[in-house]
Amino acid sequence: MASVYDSVEVPEDGAAIEVVDAESDDLNVPDNPIIPIIYGDGIGTDVGPAAQTVLQAAAEATGREINWMRVFAGESAREKYDENLPDDTINAMKEFKVSIKGPLTTPVGAGFRSLNVALRKRLDLYTNMRPTFHLDGVPSPVSRPDQMDMVTFRENTEDVYAGIEWEAGTEEVEQVREFVEQEMGYDDTIHDGPVGIGIKPISEFGTKRLVRKAIDYALEHDRDSVTLVHKGNIMKFTEGAFRDWGYEVAEEYGDAVITEDTLWEERDGEPPEDAVVVNDRIADNMLQQILTRTPQYDVLALPNLNGDYLSDACGAQIGGLGIAPGANIGDGLFLAEPVHGSAPKYAGQDKVNPTAMILSGRIMLDYMGWDDAADLIRDALEETITSKQVTYDIERQISGGTKLSTSDFAGKVADTIHDLA
Repeated sequence: MASVYDSVEVPEDGAAIEVVDAESDDLNVPDNPIIPIIYGDGIGTDVGPAAQTVLQAAAEATGREINWMRVFAGESAREKYDENLPDDTINAMKEFKVSIKGPLTTPVGAGFRSLNVALRKRLDLYTNMRPTFHLDGVPSPVSRPDQMDMVTFRENTEDVYAGIEWEAGTEEVEQVREFVEQEMGYDDTIHDGPVGIGIKPISEFGTKRLVRKAIDYALEHDRDSVTLVHKGNIMKFTEGAFRDWGYEVAEEYGDAVITEDTLWEERDGEPPEDAVVVNDRIADNMLQQILTRTPQYDVLALPNLNGDYLSDACGAQIGGLGIAPGANIGDGLFLAEPVHGSAPKYAGQDKVNPTAMILSGRIMLDYMGWDDAADLIRDALEETITSKQVTYDIERQISGGTKLSTSDFAGKVADTIHDLA
């Protein structure tokens, strides 16, 4: 193997996934890939092994095998390495290209704002992708959860995730205030007294590579539209620029992509066959439209903060973050992770719902080109949930359900996969 690892073992029987074309995510995936996994903190110690059980079952049912490489971050890394994010973990994710992790808790005084953010930055995983769809049988607060089927592409490195800010009362923040007020002419904008100031960078480079990922996904997965979500009516040179740069990317695709304006001005609303329509919406309006016009939207491309809010709001419509999957994608690197946090008060109780972690693994299999295995996971999850054999969070919301532990639920889904195969 290319890397040397101090405190983790590389599976002897597996093979590394190879990148053929990083920008297009073209991979050469063996039938026995080595996949690094971080269980994570809190309930990660429960949902991580549960997801392994289901993903392995799907691989075996389709004639393959996953060779898991256990790596560490957060609490488990502190115990093993006396640090939160060891080189072993970063090196493994770089070498084997495709990984999965559970939730991580950032300890007070750790030197990171967030371990999750630190991982994304170290690996330049600039796209946070969250497919949001309803599984039959899952209780939802809306009357038509089946209408929700959106995929959000959220920029992962800029906007508020850049973390550029100065604390109130410091010499540095007063220097920034003086520059903004006196040099830049915004003398009536910042209130007197203590103030914190942050900078919100949105670049052409960061925007365009994110929007390309969204459009490429829409074309490859037969999606109808990509919507650029922004607050460009107020923040004209950051979020407004995000919109403009996004439309410039759309022009690169020729006849495969058409803008909404062209669609109505030249085609009376009738899109060309197999073309993706690119449009844009103001962020606050989009928050209501995902509720009131859910079926009209497909793939969303968003700056960081908008993407955080909108993807969580989409998740609420399908039953909450406990079943919402996610993934972080760079050029030739992929890290699946559930949207939910570590919920330490439930850690080790073998009771929480592992569906979000399992579905994150399903995204991973789809990324690897194992569509048949990915489809088996969704079908088995729906069959298990509609049979009312569920974990406590769903059982308490339905009548006649059977409450299963985390591990028993995963075992039931795995058994169903083998029955369906």
